[in-house]
Amino acid sequence: MVEKVMPEVGEIISCVVEQIEDKQAIVGFGGKTDGILPIKEISNVHIENVNEVLTVGQEIELKVIKVEEDTVVFSKRAVDSEKAWDVLTEKLASKEVFEVIITEQVNGGLIADVGVRGFIPASLVSKKFVEDLAAFKGQSLEVVVEEVDREKNRVILSHKAVEQLNEVENRRKAYSSIQVGQVIEGKVERLTNFGAFVNIGGVDGLVHVSQMSHNRISKPEEAVAVGDTVKVKVLSIDTETNRIALSMKAIQPGPWDQLNSKITTGAVVEGTVRRLTNFGAFVEVQEGIEGLVHVSQIADKHIKNPNEVLAVGQEVKVKVLEINQSEKRLSLSIKEAGEAELQEEISKYIQPSENSGFQLSELLGDKLNKFKK
Repeated sequence: MVEKVMPEVGEIISCVVEQIEDKQAIVGFGGKTDGILPIKEISNVHIENVNEVLTVGQEIELKVIKVEEDTVVFSKRAVDSEKAWDVLTEKLASKEVFEVIITEQVNGGLIADVGVRGFIPASLVSKKFVEDLAAFKGQSLEVVVEEVDREKNRVILSHKAVEQLNEVENRRKAYSSIQVGQVIEGKVERLTNFGAFVNIGGVDGLVHVSQMSHNRISKPEEAVAVGDTVKVKVLSIDTETNRIALSMKAIQPGPWDQLNSKITTGAVVEGTVRRLTNFGAFVEVQEGIEGLVHVSQIADKHIKNPNEVLAVGQEVKVKVLEINQSEKRLSLSIKEAGEAELQEEISKYIQPSENSGFQLSELLGDKLNKFKK
């Protein structure tokens, strides 16, 4: 009968888990006695109980790290480490995406067992700010290898890089399915002072504040809130800069589609001065509809600049000279509105059959002088 010899330190032997205790496992390897696998030699990361990672009857490869008389001490993590370095180096080169289980949260990041102790710095956990890293413990995360340094026993992993890869792939798919002019539903992801970013099919597009409504708004919060579902029209796609321009306004009925029936050529209506330029004044006669009063149509007297007689916010009466529906343009006149008002005043005092002998200036008094100024 061949005598069973004791193994030597450094040997790698196939063993079977025969018994699990609190801080160690008893393994059989065909030797004179059973071997011991201490809990600290099971994994490269901290574990509380042996049964977290081993089960009775499980076959595992172990490395002999100590032989004393009838006692053989084994290490599983030494075997895992030997294999891990080559595997991780290959994963680094190929940028392979693989899953790991987060075993603990430490100062500055997360730990995962990848055959060796893998570290995910807090800055590489996600593209977004993560407030509670502890919430990741026990969870599965997809990662790529960012750095392998065997001499320093250092492995850096990144889940953020996987998110970025997914974003690129999502963007590629989105660009292939989204077309300029398409009307699509999206979700408002975030707001800035210049607009809202809306997710459409996995990518974000910008709805500039000027494209949110036909009505005048000064900030995005007046039209939308984060989480809102909105319909938008795709205005442009720039694959080089990864920018998509969207519009909510383009699919809404515009003010020109609902032009007040009182606004007709020749009508005198009230409006508000919204802008002054050196060539005239823009007067809003209906919400979202402005017309130009040319400088020559502001007053009877000659003026060089509209601000000589007008101010932004001022209420004025204007006569509609021309309506160009196709070009969404109105031509207005303050001067002719005044003349029209004068004619209306005159008609109140003069009837075709009457001849009172009074002068018109005596009848109208200050009303006539107002339009001469």
